[in-house]
Amino acid sequence: MFVDNSFAELSALISPGVMQAYVAIMILLVAGGTLFDVLHKRSARYFFNSMQKAQAKGQRQIGGGEMASLAVKTAAKEVLTSSEFCNPHRRIAHLLGMYGFVLYLIATIVMVFSYPTPATPTPFIWPFLWTVGALMVCVGGYWFWFFIRADVSAEGNSPFRLIRADLFIVSLLASVTLGLLWSIVQTPENTTGATVLLGLYLIATTVLFGSIPWSKFSHMFFKPAAALQKRVETANGSRRNLPAPADKPAIYGSGHQQTGNF
Repeated sequence: MFVDNSFAELSALISPGVMQAYVAIMILLVAGGTLFDVLHKRSARYFFNSMQKAQAKGQRQIGGGEMASLAVKTAAKEVLTSSEFCNPHRRIAHLLGMYGFVLYLIATIVMVFSYPTPATPTPFIWPFLWTVGALMVCVGGYWFWFFIRADVSAEGNSPFRLIRADLFIVSLLASVTLGLLWSIVQTPENTTGATVLLGLYLIATTVLFGSIPWSKFSHMFFKPAAALQKRVETANGSRRNLPAPADKPAIYGSGHQQTGNF
């Protein structure tokens, strides 16, 4: 699992071209689903209008250099370290899931496109990163799902209660977990089990990337924009910095629904 490229082994059953086409389709689904979400929910117009209002109410203008500095700070804090989470456990779980997912995706793309068959030996680092990334997603995701979610930890609801807001995290965990299980059982002696798990893996992955207009997948693109806007409003004086309401404990993290966020 840590040293073998499962996609190269799969080439005996499915041609590399089909695998590469599937990955390309998933990438197109992400781009198309995000664009549809932006147009349908008018997110871009909302941020643009909010930015104009902030500039109109601002006590001073933000120059290009300062804007670039604010963008760098946003990337360094809100994006790379998820500093918006007040609960340290939630923040760690989120970072595990985020960086694990990035490693998992990059390693998948590299192995499928650069080392699609056993004839091209795969460097050890790529299956290793694929497995480590998947395990990071599972640790962070299941920790969040069973122990950190507000409706479970604070409200006492069952961790198996599902709502539409959970579509992203559930499909993500299903895809990564089934991918790991498939890579483990992928042996010449267990072709039936491997084929079943491969089918389930592909279904879960298709749901993950194909359900963007209805899930929270696209929030990973909107959140940096919202964080940057907040910094700009604070810098130009159009935002009033008020303390958090006393009836909303910081344990849930600022700016997030209490269910289904990761």
